[in-house]
Amino acid sequence: MSLGFSSSDESPDIAAVVGALDDDACRKIVGVLEEPLTVDELADRTGLPLSTTYRKLDRLTEANLVTETVGVRQGSHHKSRYIADFDDISIALDDDRSFDVDVGRSSSRSADIWSETRRTF
Repeated sequence: MSLGFSSSDESPDIAAVVGALDDDACRKIVGVLEEPLTVDELADRTGLPLSTTYRKLDRLTEANLVTETVGVRQGSHHKSRYIADFDDISIALDDDRSFDVDVGRSSSRSADIWSETRRTF
């Protein structure tokens, strides 16, 4: 069974990143995403309604701050799990005096995602 990632390697939009980080519910989700979790697990751990959890995960995924992993089998269905896949975020002025956002990702994060996913089989 393969594991796929839905987020892209593109530079994230600064407004999307700042907007997600300015959202209390998004920060709450990122705060518990130390390991891959399903939407149900996230809703339980954060105390957020399921519908809010889905909306906030969409926002975090669009900002390239959370990655959706696919391929975890539970019964006859594949369950998506989510992981916060960044270590740091920096915002700076580039040479043109425009804001540039950089999301730092640890190279060990991929290994962490695989090891956590394997445990669920």
